[in-house]
Amino acid sequence: MRKPALFAATILGGMISTSLALAQVPPSNSSPGEDDTPPSAAHQEGPGKFGAPSPYAPQAPGVNAANLPDIAEIGIDEIPTAVPQRDANPAREDWPAYGRDSNQSRYSPLDQLTPQNVGQLKRAFIYHTGSKPGPGQQNKWAAETTPIKVGDSLYMCSAMNDMMRIDATNGKEIWRHKAGVKYHSIPYTAACKGVTYYTSSTVPEGQPCHERIMEATLDMRLIQVDAETGKLCEGFGHGGQVNLMQGMGESVPGFVSMTTPPPVVNGIAIVNHEVLDGQRRWAPSGVIRGYDAESGKFVWAWDVNNPDDHHQPEPGKHYSRGTPNSWAAMTGDDALGLVYVPTGNSAADYYSAMRSDKENAVSSSVVALDVRTGEPRWVFQTVHKDVWDYDLGSQVTKFDYRHADGSVTPALLVPTKRGQTFVLDRTTGKPLPEFPVVEKPAPSPGPMSDDPRAPTQPYSVAFPRLSFPDLKESDMWGMSPIDQLYCRIKFRKARYLGEFTPPAVDKPNIEYPGYNGGSDWGSMAYDPNAGIVIANWNSTPMYDQLITRRKADKLGLRPIDNPHYDPSGGGAEGNGAQADTPYGIVVSPFWNQYTGMMCNKPPYGMIEAIDVKTKKVLWSRPLGTARANGPWNMPTGLPLNIGTPNNGGSVVTKGGLVFVAAATDNQIRAIDLKTGKDVWSDVLPGGGQANPMTYEVNGKQYVAIMAGGHHFMMTPVTDQLVVYALPDKAQ
Repeated sequence: MRKPALFAATILGGMISTSLALAQVPPSNSSPGEDDTPPSAAHQEGPGKFGAPSPYAPQAPGVNAANLPDIAEIGIDEIPTAVPQRDANPAREDWPAYGRDSNQSRYSPLDQLTPQNVGQLKRAFIYHTGSKPGPGQQNKWAAETTPIKVGDSLYMCSAMNDMMRIDATNGKEIWRHKAGVKYHSIPYTAACKGVTYYTSSTVPEGQPCHERIMEATLDMRLIQVDAETGKLCEGFGHGGQVNLMQGMGESVPGFVSMTTPPPVVNGIAIVNHEVLDGQRRWAPSGVIRGYDAESGKFVWAWDVNNPDDHHQPEPGKHYSRGTPNSWAAMTGDDALGLVYVPTGNSAADYYSAMRSDKENAVSSSVVALDVRTGEPRWVFQTVHKDVWDYDLGSQVTKFDYRHADGSVTPALLVPTKRGQTFVLDRTTGKPLPEFPVVEKPAPSPGPMSDDPRAPTQPYSVAFPRLSFPDLKESDMWGMSPIDQLYCRIKFRKARYLGEFTPPAVDKPNIEYPGYNGGSDWGSMAYDPNAGIVIANWNSTPMYDQLITRRKADKLGLRPIDNPHYDPSGGGAEGNGAQADTPYGIVVSPFWNQYTGMMCNKPPYGMIEAIDVKTKKVLWSRPLGTARANGPWNMPTGLPLNIGTPNNGGSVVTKGGLVFVAAATDNQIRAIDLKTGKDVWSDVLPGGGQANPMTYEVNGKQYVAIMAGGHHFMMTPVTDQLVVYALPDKAQ
């Protein structure tokens, strides 16, 4: 009777692998807060103190990667009227945007592939991007790329921002633009989720740069090239490039970066960026900016702590520091003139006492910005005073919701790491009446008298939750009774009051869902005809503890702009210096550190189909097998579908199929939309932590997935885009 449990335990590898990547815990013979006392108030640094270096210091060499001149401003009335873009009404056979269409639905109307014939799917070709770690380079690679397809070509980016056009039928490279991003500019992850296809409203059809490919880079540039030739669009910015470090103040390479395709809304290209977590309270700004998609000139900024100033900072000044950043893909809305921005925390994720009221009002939220002015039209917050790293990592999805009386509301689907999915009216940001949001009591004020928690938190009470119930000591689990006992002891040593257990110095707290729980960068897929949402999600608790500044120093936790910074000592995930605050942070998975097994029982990853109209789960099942996973990070080869951690999303088709990779078993699979059962799978050469896509050329349907792997998930890293199709005789 023990064998099934033991086999189930071996999932573990994916989970383990993730755990190892998450932990980054320097060895210590004592618990994080042991023998330390909280610092006095005198050690706390307020907004008037930056610590070091000064925010007015010149930017370090390499921050303005191409040594580009400053960009000028342009008035909104000078922006030419935009022509309709490809993603507004995609050709049936195309995939012209990151989520296929301007709704970011990840739905394709193609139906050549069905549950009946998908089992005959074979590899059509493999394309190599050429981007992977070189000799002596730390593995930070995680491509996360979804190609776009227009006409007979695929357009994509490598993990290090080279842009490519390839033949969609055979993978032959037509052109490549070398972006020249340097290794030292890689932040936590070398990733490029995709590029933007843009049609000019000023350059005539048939002329160079009428059709353009645009990307935002790891070293903070906005680049446009001609879609036909790959040559820089000289009329955009300075020779085809814009320096997005302008106005950002002091920084170093890798502190801020961009990994998502910028949306273009009514002729305005909107850019966001990630700021490396855990470094310092006065990190570079999380400002959101709009640029003229034709000329590259600056139009507006939304700077949280300077809400009335939408201009670029004057020389010697900078955007307000430490404000919530947005690293997830944004969604544009031409009809309403809005861009929906998923935000994260202010800098120093696990300590909120130094945040302004303006920051607290917009963190971990969806903010609808007016694309003409940069002014927020509405804000919907998913977590109040977030100190759990519950930033919004998912791109939101637009859809039209039909009420019982036949009326239609333009709606927004908002996934979260909490597993709560909010359904909003996208004109107002209010929850739809059919999907009410209730404020429920949360553990408060908490043990940190200087940083009390919010008394309530928002819950979407009608939409099925993507999470399991709160943990119990009896849920503790392991490969043997000794392992289970170890986890029970660890559970008892921690503070756990359910969701939103506050972090503290005196003892660890269990965070569940963890910061990689629920939905992350893969987002959701939505079939608008069937009204079905496809969601894959994680169930991986974390073990957190604030530590005094003295302890943080002892552990060698220093911010990235410190000359003695050690990348192995902390980063975007795991331990963080949180400089300029009284406390550092130690974060690890809630696991048995000796076997690398999670302390909560599997599954750790799920996928399910939800009927939006009835609010019912149509099917739900674990996602990911134990074949590439096991204790001590040893693959078992077992095909047991026990549910591994997963990152990356799905695509749903008119043919009745769901394609998804994401899990740490390094497989892509086709799932029957009606039954939830696998009807085809293939082992990839690397991890599939990206969103797949599908397209058609000359009557043949293809499915593509970037098998680039992921250092965070500890799946094999490659430079391979794998593309599938039916053999000619099977069509």
